[in-house]
Amino acid sequence: ISTPSKMEAEQALREAEQITASIANARKQMCDTNLQEASADIETVEVKYKLRRTLKGHTGKIYSMAWCNDSERVLSASQDGKLIIWDARDGEKLGVALLKSNWVMTSAFSPSGTFVASGGLDNICSIWDVDKLKIDDSDEPSQPAKELNGHAGFLSSCRFVDDKTILTSSGDTTIALWDIERGQKVGEFLGHSGDVTSIGLLKSKNAFVSCSVDSTVKVWDLRERYCKTTMSGHEGDVNNLTVFPNEEAVATAGDDLTCRLFDLRADQEIAIYYDDALVNPDADKATQNGVSSVAFSASGRLLFGGYYDNMIQVWDTLKCVRVACLAGHDQRVASLGVSANGQALCTASWDATLRVWN
Repeated sequence: ISTPSKMEAEQALREAEQITASIANARKQMCDTNLQEASADIETVEVKYKLRRTLKGHTGKIYSMAWCNDSERVLSASQDGKLIIWDARDGEKLGVALLKSNWVMTSAFSPSGTFVASGGLDNICSIWDVDKLKIDDSDEPSQPAKELNGHAGFLSSCRFVDDKTILTSSGDTTIALWDIERGQKVGEFLGHSGDVTSIGLLKSKNAFVSCSVDSTVKVWDLRERYCKTTMSGHEGDVNNLTVFPNEEAVATAGDDLTCRLFDLRADQEIAIYYDDALVNPDADKATQNGVSSVAFSASGRLLFGGYYDNMIQVWDTLKCVRVACLAGHDQRVASLGVSANGQALCTASWDATLRVWN
């Protein structure tokens, strides 16, 4: 097989750039309005949230939390080296796993609530049987049911497809699909040019979405294992994403202090959630405020954002305006999520606590 010449390679690159430009132009022509303009006649929603419970038990920064589908249990992962399953109703610890590595960054419940997963700077996704977790604290590391080892970089996110399959994203720029029972990687998704930071399932479409420090959001076909579309808009790292309840849109959180909404039917950004009042005028670039995590309410009308300045901002998704601010954490809000029944919001912070609001 002959190797293409430098001239042929440059010609192919120019053609690719022209195709990319034509796609961008076609998307721009289709975008005849934005969400804020389309909802001009709709009244801004009014909300009131109250802190119901503070969950205390970690001694290090909490980097991740996840609800169980039963809307009663919450999982937290902390750099004190522990995974804790909580009863969100009374704050009781239901299970504790002592990790081999303290540097945990992500956690997830399986759909049935039978298993939980975690991962971080050890590059490994560990799967835990909930029934075998200890109730009390112990100095002995817990034994995971499976360890999925195959990434060349840290694990940033993990999401169960079902109880036997899980997706993981990594700082090695890849996303992997795993058969849990066999402990084997059965698929790999390549396309991001930087650390992949978060993934979200589109269950009804046999697809998923991802975001990255390369400032893009990508949609992937889970069965055919290819990238269906790439969307951009953020002016910096994209830290986290959440899927709209009807799976036709995705919201993202960025280092540029914005949350953004991308329509998966139009393959483009349709709303930006930003307020100049959130900018810290005394901070330099390294310490400036940003958005770490996002989650939708059950209806999708509200978008919750966890910020570096310890606050949770609540946005009217349609009107693109802030409608509430939840204060109480003493350090960065690293992760948040809404229960499956839509009745509670849980926030996790570097201050080593979780807070449950409704």
